[in-house]
Amino acid sequence: MERLTPPAVPGQLRELLQDYPAHVEQLQDALNEFAVPKLRLQPFEDALMVLEIVLDGFVHEATNELDAAEASGDADRIEKANEKRRLMFRARSSNVGLGGKSLQELWEYFQRNKGVFE
Repeated sequence: MERLTPPAVPGQLRELLQDYPAHVEQLQDALNEFAVPKLRLQPFEDALMVLEIVLDGFVHEATNELDAAEASGDADRIEKANEKRRLMFRARSSNVGLGGKSLQELWEYFQRNKGVFE
């Protein structure tokens, strides 16, 4: 069976993470596995879980950066690290980055292609 065009990173996440293109690329890399048609009972939920795992990693990374900044005592570094951590939590949130309209695009992708996952 032919490869599909992979689902895109949801627009809300791309917008939130626009200052972190490597993060958006990591999310896209994670979604690229869904370009290979194979039997999946719940492909949308599988994709959502993959995004959650990657975003959890971003939150963990940002928390470590904040801890290091706090240990350094550098106020500017602490402020930047804290902003990044808040942003990563927003991206991971089911009310913001992984919520509502943001996930509609992903849902529609799997609805259009549901036959190849059955």
